[in-house]
Amino acid sequence: MIDIKDLRQDPEKYRLGAQRKAMEAPIDRLLELDRELREATQEREALTAEKNRIGKEIGRIAKEAKSAQGEQRERLEAERERLKERPEQIKERERALEQRIQALKPERDACLLEIPQPPDPDVPVGASGDENQPREGWHPDWFDPQRPFEENRGFAPRGHVELMRDLGLVDVERGVKIGGARSYVLTGDGMRLHQAVLRLAFDYITQERGFTPLSVPVLAREAMMEGTGFFPHGREDCYRIANPSTEGEELFLTGTGEVGLMGFHQGEILAADELPRCYATVSPCFRREAGAAGREHAGLFRIHQFEKVEQVVICRADEDESRRWHGAMIGYATDLLERLEIPYRLLQCCTGDLGPKNADMIDIECWMPSRGTPDADGRPPGAYGETHSASRLYGYQCRRLNMRYREADAKETVIAHSLNNTVLASPRILIPILEMHQNEDGSVTVPEALRPYMQGQRRIAPRAAETAATS
Repeated sequence: MIDIKDLRQDPEKYRLGAQRKAMEAPIDRLLELDRELREATQEREALTAEKNRIGKEIGRIAKEAKSAQGEQRERLEAERERLKERPEQIKERERALEQRIQALKPERDACLLEIPQPPDPDVPVGASGDENQPREGWHPDWFDPQRPFEENRGFAPRGHVELMRDLGLVDVERGVKIGGARSYVLTGDGMRLHQAVLRLAFDYITQERGFTPLSVPVLAREAMMEGTGFFPHGREDCYRIANPSTEGEELFLTGTGEVGLMGFHQGEILAADELPRCYATVSPCFRREAGAAGREHAGLFRIHQFEKVEQVVICRADEDESRRWHGAMIGYATDLLERLEIPYRLLQCCTGDLGPKNADMIDIECWMPSRGTPDADGRPPGAYGETHSASRLYGYQCRRLNMRYREADAKETVIAHSLNNTVLASPRILIPILEMHQNEDGSVTVPEALRPYMQGQRRIAPRAAETAATS
């Protein structure tokens, strides 16, 4: 949520921010409602103050009347009776104002939730993700993404769908039978590889980087979805639980562990000397992926259910500190990708691809040989595909969640800043792992970093080869 005080002072900043994000924003309506609400609230407060003054005045007059005589007493009694009529008039006006406030506040608050956070000035302006700008990247010595896979490895690559089928790593048909479209069942070494990457990522972020591990609910209340900025925008991408909780509240399946990690301190005042708070979780994630289709979304790229290791940082309200953490969190993710020997690049998202809550967002894309527009022979050239998104939100989420901190000996509290980034999400990450580490014989070499989590297994071989090797 944006700062309403800042919007009052500089509405043009928010108009321009919404325009650059290519989003509709009811800024004029919000300002009108806010003005009317403040006027009604101020009048009600003034009437309350007047009522209190009259009460004190009536008390004073009553005290004086006790010792007064004759005309003076009559005058005081008359004044007291006159004053006693005014509170009734005030109460009637207060009731009308309260009704007005109760009508204005929900609409004002709803408009406030619709206003996107303006992008940072250094974010490139663009209408959509098509105008995102590639940044620096990395690749292992044995593979150059600027050259075709076949030149790098000496054979034509298989896509992950073919590899997983031939290696017996996934059963899509039975997955669809169970859960419908975009469902799957990881089998055998597919499930082992999936668990290995998640355990590697979770151990890395908690043990090597010191993030506090949390287990968080993946069922969230609507207030928590609003508080973390996923509602009202993005509501169509979430699954709503048809039968509400026993308390009668609607519940939603979360699309990221960020919701639970950020909601952990909702409504709390933290001590400044305990910041930053760095949390990580591994959780199932659910997304409807409404409208996602096409060849490049096939297989395990766009699915309804996956698991993700997520990192969240809650820090002081300092832009420089937020920017430092943003870079650090990106570095944690890329460090893991380098350990897995997966080529990647950073992608600076333009204003039109930031979404409502982000001041800045950097995607990390991994090289996937099966992506890209196929050539005349039907062979894709390979292309980068998104695997991570690192977001800088400043106070947007924390203001919605009423998450504040207080410096030592300070009376005032401050809205905290927050950031988040994927550490690793699977099974999407299996696409570049399998495709980049495949061998000409159809087997896949297990990256060295994963072998401790695969009981030392070095290679995933085709089932026929496994049978021959053990016979």
